[in-house]
Amino acid sequence: MFVLALRSIRRRPGRFLATLLSAFLGAAIIMTFNSMHDTAGQGGVDPVSSETLGTSAGVVGGYGTLLVFFAVASTLTVNVRQRTAELDLLRCSGATPAQIKRMVVGEAVAVALVGTVLAIGPAMLGGRALLDMFQDSGQVARSVDYSFGPVALLTGVDITLLASGGAAFLAVRRLTRGGRERTGAKRFLAGAALVTGASAAGATFLFSATDEMLMAAPAYGAILLSVGFALLSPRLLKGVLDRLPLSGASGWLAVRNLRERAGHLAGILVSLILFTAVSTATLTMQSVESDAVKASGLVKSVDAKNLETLNLTVVGIIAVFVCVMLVNSLYAATTYRSREFGQQRLAGATPGQVLGVVAAEGVILTVTGVFFGTVAALAGVVPFTVVRTDAVLPDQFLGVWLAMVSVSAAVTLGTSLGTARRVLRTPAVGAVTLAA
Repeated sequence: MFVLALRSIRRRPGRFLATLLSAFLGAAIIMTFNSMHDTAGQGGVDPVSSETLGTSAGVVGGYGTLLVFFAVASTLTVNVRQRTAELDLLRCSGATPAQIKRMVVGEAVAVALVGTVLAIGPAMLGGRALLDMFQDSGQVARSVDYSFGPVALLTGVDITLLASGGAAFLAVRRLTRGGRERTGAKRFLAGAALVTGASAAGATFLFSATDEMLMAAPAYGAILLSVGFALLSPRLLKGVLDRLPLSGASGWLAVRNLRERAGHLAGILVSLILFTAVSTATLTMQSVESDAVKASGLVKSVDAKNLETLNLTVVGIIAVFVCVMLVNSLYAATTYRSREFGQQRLAGATPGQVLGVVAAEGVILTVTGVFFGTVAALAGVVPFTVVRTDAVLPDQFLGVWLAMVSVSAAVTLGTSLGTARRVLRTPAVGAVTLAA
């Protein structure tokens, strides 16, 4: 089956570009930050520099691992669902479910390995730039030399391959089970994440306004709440669709399409919810903290500078990954609908009407993801602001929120409409015939 996987990749490499890009970016980020472990492990590195480098590698490396899994899982899920006919043909030809799983997992691991190898050079350049940034801000001594060693290389390879193989296994498992999906475990994990997140956000009131760990509890609370909402995204989307007062042909078709494809769109909502929650909460709380320190006339400590650097870096990583996940998922999902678009045009719909339906779907997805992401973000921002400044909602929140919503809407609508416009260039009869 591994030989068949390699043959499949060689025959149609285009279908694996999204997975390759996700693995490449994930491995690059993991190796970039874990190279700080190699740098800190050299002889002659002072304790303050070593702590700064180790903290950045540990925190961002952990986020990077989760993001790699989510990014690869979203692209592989779309890829597998689009290959239903091909995989069913293999089953009819005598292939067992276990053999199909090995083939799909083999494809994912092979593509991830190529992406990891390609990421080594950029990771080395990124690690050196990261060290320079720490040195320019005074968090790491100038005498510390950069090192890219076994920790960075092994973690990059191991984590990327394991995440890719695990995501591929989960993506193909439901298909080989005949479409049955067990939701009990997912609901349990979602409930646990929501309860733990709410508890973490509430624990913010146990800290004092000047406690160095004040931001940790609400930040983790917002993250866990967003994860809980993300796990429930298909159910949440259906709940929103049942309450939408849309009218007209475009609105009716958009709601109908989204209701039927709610499970397939989970990866898109996961990206939107996580991005909105984590970026809005982190940037808002960091702005509140910076303004509070500035107002007090104090100078930021090394630990405070480390925390600020980590917060901004994590948001930057999430922003990159959410764009990759959204673009990959939306591009693949919209391209796959070429036959559907062709049938609508043969039934009398104009290209403008088809684009109107796609735009309405994008708006609904964006509003749904932003709404639940905002709820998770506020669960962290409000307790932090109350304890730190005695206010309820900080002045910085609206500006940060609008910026994050603009990014989400631009990526979602831009990718959906741009891909749909390209698909519509194919004549309707040709689209239906080629996709059949």
